Amino acid sequence: MARKKKSDAETVIDLFALMPWWACVALAAVAYVALHALASKAPATVDPAQALNQMDKLLVGAVLRGLATFGQYVVPVLLLAAAVVSAVRRYRRGKLLEEALRSQDAAAVDGMTWHEFELLIGEAFRRKGYAVVETGGGGPDGGIDLVLRKPVTNGNETYVVQCKHWKAQKVGVDVVRELYGVMAARGAAGGFVVTSGRFTTEAMAFAQGRNVRLVDGARLKELLEVARTGGPGKAATVRDERANAEMTMVVCPLCSSAMVRRVAKRGPNAGDQFYGCSTYPVCRGTRAA
Repeated sequence: MARKKKSDAETVIDLFALMPWWACVALAAVAYVALHALASKAPATVDPAQALNQMDKLLVGAVLRGLATFGQYVVPVLLLAAAVVSAVRRYRRGKLLEEALRSQDAAAVDGMTWHEFELLIGEAFRRKGYAVVETGGGGPDGGIDLVLRKPVTNGNETYVVQCKHWKAQKVGVDVVRELYGVMAARGAAGGFVVTSGRFTTEAMAFAQGRNVRLVDGARLKELLEVARTGGPGKAATVRDERANAEMTMVVCPLCSSAMVRRVAKRGPNAGDQFYGCSTYPVCRGTRAA
């Protein structure tokens, strides 16, 4: 059965629902005040002798006031609806996380739909301090389901995530290779492939030494526990710190290889840190640290 096409209003609500609910409420208030002021603005006075020459200006002003009169109610309503959707989604994500952790086996996660699984993973990363954008996958971005952003000293680092809710089938090397290609195209600092199942030996071998982290069913449980408590056990902490160290590598803009942090030894930037391609001197790609 074909999926029902969303209306324009539903598309707008979905777009703004990506924001926190409180941001939608604040934006609704600002929109109403601004549009109400424009709608209440008196028409410009024009010299009758110049009315013909200023007809375009009068017409534009009238159209803008008309749109503002209509929009001062419609836009805030859409934003408030987006706030409700955002709040409901946040509640659902939290509930999914709690249900997954209450279960002593994989039944809770395995029983989820693919969309619920993506919401669960997004909530886990959100609680770990990432800003999360849910893309829904299956588009021209190579099937990426989540885009993560984390603040760093000189801006934001971007990570991409593929979620594979596969119970019986192992995630193969093609999935990991596809993610790595998207990382290079986007200039992402790293990526994650998350599954409720397992990875093939070839997939694990391909990810070795690259800034791609594979999260299987066992590590997924740890990820969810860390997201809920904010503090993993000692063994999990060591693994998480090692994984985070690997994820600090960035992709070379010239050859897409992993980059390493270096210190300039001479020149005007002597003493400053920068990222250099790990294949140097074959590739001389650099990035600011």
